[in-house]
Amino acid sequence: MPIEIPKDKWPGSVRAITIGATSADGGTRAKSITVGGQTALPYMHFEAPMPNKPVVAVEIKSRKPEDWSTLLMNAWGDAMTSPAAWAKKAEEVGADLIVLALTLADSPSEAVAAVKSVLAASGLPLIVWGPGQAEKDNELLVAVSEATKGERIVLGICEDKNYRTIVATAMANGHLVQARTPMDVNLSKQLNILISDMGMPKERILMDPTTGALGYGIEYGYSVMERLRLASLQGDAMTQFPMLVTPGLEAWKTKEAKVGEGVPEAWGDWNARSINWEILTAMALVESGADIVVLRHPESVKRVKDAIGELVMA
Repeated sequence: MPIEIPKDKWPGSVRAITIGATSADGGTRAKSITVGGQTALPYMHFEAPMPNKPVVAVEIKSRKPEDWSTLLMNAWGDAMTSPAAWAKKAEEVGADLIVLALTLADSPSEAVAAVKSVLAASGLPLIVWGPGQAEKDNELLVAVSEATKGERIVLGICEDKNYRTIVATAMANGHLVQARTPMDVNLSKQLNILISDMGMPKERILMDPTTGALGYGIEYGYSVMERLRLASLQGDAMTQFPMLVTPGLEAWKTKEAKVGEGVPEAWGDWNARSINWEILTAMALVESGADIVVLRHPESVKRVKDAIGELVMA
């Protein structure tokens, strides 16, 4: 007699959320990306099909960064001097989404020009981050939001100190928001409630629970993401959002990625070690339920996409 595999049936599900508007939807993107929609834990294919696989975003900057690793500088080359060229190259190496991070040096007009140049150079859906200072975030993101009405971009990063203005401009111009909190289930849920209470449609919220890199707190971030996903499947409406995380940002901050020459031989090749640190961080988060991982190195993009393909096909 064949053994029947026990299957869980969950009362809840993750919302399916679409980023980017094509011409049919009033935008200019060559394609849109839909994430979420799961009705089972990650990769439990025998319980329920996975409607939308995780996707890979590439982070670029509005200005060439001075604090990025030499390895990243070498990998992207002259493309880093222009956000349009950088976005085009990111699309060529396989990115599903572009993340454009603005800087404190940008004026509103410069921010708008950078965003429009990226939209013209690449047909991929777009996420735009402010520089991380509440007043400057509001100044730049409002201008960007108004200039890209109808494109269904993601505006971020919404935190407890600055979400109101970003959410208001996103609502007015048909965009989505990225809600980030420290690694805590209750804080994630609370920010989602605050954003929803402003009238933001739940189909336009992405949840960013924050993470650490491999060896730098990833275990706690992993467990928080698991608990958020479990809560969503159990029916908690304020956790039923796709999750975006930033393994590229975190991995390239580690000493293992920063230290090159003169390290112990056991550390191995600097370039291979750094890329592996980003890939392993990203894949751990993909397996814990991440819907969007934001990476920095083009080789990481290729290898993470290959690994996701194997998981989805399993």
